[in-house]
Amino acid sequence: NRSMSEQEMLLEKARENLKATRLLIQEELANIAASRAYYAMFYIAEALLLGRDLVFTSHSAVIAAYGKEFARTKDLDPKFHRYLITSQDIRQTGDYGVENNVSLAEASQVVAWADEFLAAAEVYLRQ
Repeated sequence: NRSMSEQEMLLEKARENLKATRLLIQEELANIAASRAYYAMFYIAEALLLGRDLVFTSHSAVIAAYGKEFARTKDLDPKFHRYLITSQDIRQTGDYGVENNVSLAEASQVVAWADEFLAAAEVYLRQ
C-alpha cells in the first residue's frame, strides 16, 4: 500500500543520513553530524506516525505527536522521545549557534541514539 512505501522511503532517508554521520564524525564535522543524526530520528518518527495515518509538517508537531502516540503509550521505549527532544536542542546549537559548537562526543551520542531508535523502529514495524 501507499503509506508502506512512503514509510519505507522515510526509513531509507534515515539510513542514508546515518551513513553520512559516520563520514562526518570521521572528518570531525560534529555540528553537521549531529544535525544529520537528528534528521535521521525525525524521519523515523515521521515514518512511525505515518503508520497511524498521522502526518505533520513542523518538527515540534512531529515530536509532540510521537510523544503522545509512542512514548506515553509505551509502544516504544519513552527514552526515544527524550532522545528526539535532546537531539533537536543539540541540532539547533549545531545549525544556528555561532558562539557554541557541538562537541564530537555529543555528536557521537546523537548518532548512537539514532542507531538505537532506527533498530527499535524496524523491530516495531515488523510486528
